[in-house]
Amino acid sequence: MDASHSSAHDLIHVLQGSAFMISDPAGDIQEGSIAGLFNEDTRFLNRFVLTVDDVGGIVLSASNADYNSAAFFLTTPPLSNVPAESLSVQRYRSIDEALDEVVLLQNHLNHEVSVTVRLSCGSDFADLFEVKDMQIEKRGTLSTGHDPARNFLLFDYKHGDFHAATRIHSSEDATIDGDDFVFALTLAPRETWKTRIQVAFREGGAQEPLLFQPREASRVLRAWRESDYVQQWREGAPKIECDWDLLKLVYEQSIVDLAALRLHATVEGNEFALPAAGLPWFMAIFGRDTLITAYQSLFIGPELARGALNALSGLQGKASNDFKDEDPGKILHEIRFGELTVLGDKPHRPYYGTADATPLFLVLLSEYWRVTRDEATVQGLRENAMRALEWIDRYGDLDGDGFVEYNTRSSQGLENQGWKDSWDGVPYADGSPARLPIAMCEIQGYVYDAKVRLAELAEQVWDDAALANTLRQQAATLKDRFNEDFWIEDRGGFYAIALDGEKRHVDSMTSNMGHLLWSGIVPEERAPTVVQQLFSPGMWSGWGIRTLSADDTAYNPIRYHNGTVWPHDNSLITAGLYRYGYREEANRIAATLIDAAGYTGYRLPEVFAGYPRSDSRVPVRYPTASSPQAWATASPFLWLRLVLGLEVEDGALVSSPLLLPNCERLTLRGVHALGSRYDVSSDGSIVEVAAPLTS
Repeated sequence: MDASHSSAHDLIHVLQGSAFMISDPAGDIQEGSIAGLFNEDTRFLNRFVLTVDDVGGIVLSASNADYNSAAFFLTTPPLSNVPAESLSVQRYRSIDEALDEVVLLQNHLNHEVSVTVRLSCGSDFADLFEVKDMQIEKRGTLSTGHDPARNFLLFDYKHGDFHAATRIHSSEDATIDGDDFVFALTLAPRETWKTRIQVAFREGGAQEPLLFQPREASRVLRAWRESDYVQQWREGAPKIECDWDLLKLVYEQSIVDLAALRLHATVEGNEFALPAAGLPWFMAIFGRDTLITAYQSLFIGPELARGALNALSGLQGKASNDFKDEDPGKILHEIRFGELTVLGDKPHRPYYGTADATPLFLVLLSEYWRVTRDEATVQGLRENAMRALEWIDRYGDLDGDGFVEYNTRSSQGLENQGWKDSWDGVPYADGSPARLPIAMCEIQGYVYDAKVRLAELAEQVWDDAALANTLRQQAATLKDRFNEDFWIEDRGGFYAIALDGEKRHVDSMTSNMGHLLWSGIVPEERAPTVVQQLFSPGMWSGWGIRTLSADDTAYNPIRYHNGTVWPHDNSLITAGLYRYGYREEANRIAATLIDAAGYTGYRLPEVFAGYPRSDSRVPVRYPTASSPQAWATASPFLWLRLVLGLEVEDGALVSSPLLLPNCERLTLRGVHALGSRYDVSSDGSIVEVAAPLTS
């Protein structure tokens, strides 16, 4: 099967840290497709095709044994001297510091057969941005240094300061034909032949070839071992007990997926774990995605929030740089390491084109303290928090009107710099894109919440009553101004998604107003109207709240930000509903999307299409949705927190449960809070059980 013509949902992924491999269900990487072996935003294999007598196998089964391993079972069609279905081909794959694959060929006949097995290899060292856009133009020098005597292929690429190499080694002797391993085999009756293929990949030039090291049993032929850190994460996560099997399966899949998506960042000599945004295109640190995922996961594993805060603070903007949309104190949008970034063609090392990550950094800092009471971390990040506040007031407010706006200064920059960052993600009601600069409604809500929260930290941790008073006054002024300038009386009343450069309403009806409930910037008397609009027929698809109302001109159920349903978006809306006391409505969203996950392998993808449930009957996954994707993966964690009513009040963990309709019994064992662990049950009981397993 050609991966270029496979459905995105048919492709098989394995990943570990920033390294991942995408193949078709036969295990192959077909040249010309988006598939490949990637690490640090570079593709190290663009061809990896296994044939028997120059014929591809028939797929019997292909599945992941875990997020970093997969197994492929194939048989052969009729060959020149071998009947159909007489040979089995098995491929066992895992990825860690290298790609490790065992290939087995088994003869099921009672007589000897002779066949030729070919593994065709290739490396194009394409930048991830080139692969994503399917526009690959290599300007450097690609050379090979294959060595038949030692059974390895070497691909080496140089372009200016960018240098990368791929080394492929076979445990069994092979003839090297061009860039291919060729094995001429004669198999006795019922005989099994195998070879172990190792693929080493590294930026920084060619190293000594990776030599095959015999092992008592290859890890890819038994239970694939996880790193100690991953195992510690999974053991340290709370265990769920409930009578709704689907909820349990979705929760457990989310635990595994979030483990798979974690990256490690070194800041000032200290290593921190934090979530990458998603597979395949976003296996990198993203400001907004990382912060929201960490917020959603606080009671599951607060070390992710600590890692996110420390890593992002270490990369906080230091100067004004137009190409990178950087300003002092600003939190990054994303960081990349591929050829285009190294050579300066892309601004992503790091790129700062986001207006919401900086206030979200402050929101997470506050929530981390509320849940953990880790004063040492909060004290250590005080200066970073002050720089973030300065960015909001000095650089984020482009025209001094009290609102944070965005307008890219970079030739490679994003036009839209809120979470709906596609070029047409902020439309007027007539369908045309909003004109820059733009002040997004939810960003004002984030700023309001950040200042209220920082006032609490100033008072209770930093012992700065004057700062607390100033921040509360600023927040109150912002709330009044916002509700005067963003509210629209038409269509029953709702909040504009944004103000444009002329301070006119961007007047489409969107899910963004649900984030305003989460931030607390909505007056109590307006909350019922907002809730009614969120569940109106145009906004509620039956599978969740749409990004854009079906009544607006730009609505398209399969347009990335203009009519789709995003689990993370809905999770923040549920948190807003919970905040204003609409818990049954919050549970309605949570139960619906957990139900949707039952149709997608218990894993919530990045985004669903916005078709009405009455039409689609089953949720329709968006065609290019990342899966797993961090803030979709972590959404069930936030829903469980809200269902159990978990909060820290006056230095104690409290719970006020309101269960989902399909669930009569729920317990989370080992919830992280206040430096300890607790069993929390749906009867309202909380029992302190142990110190944390993770640190």
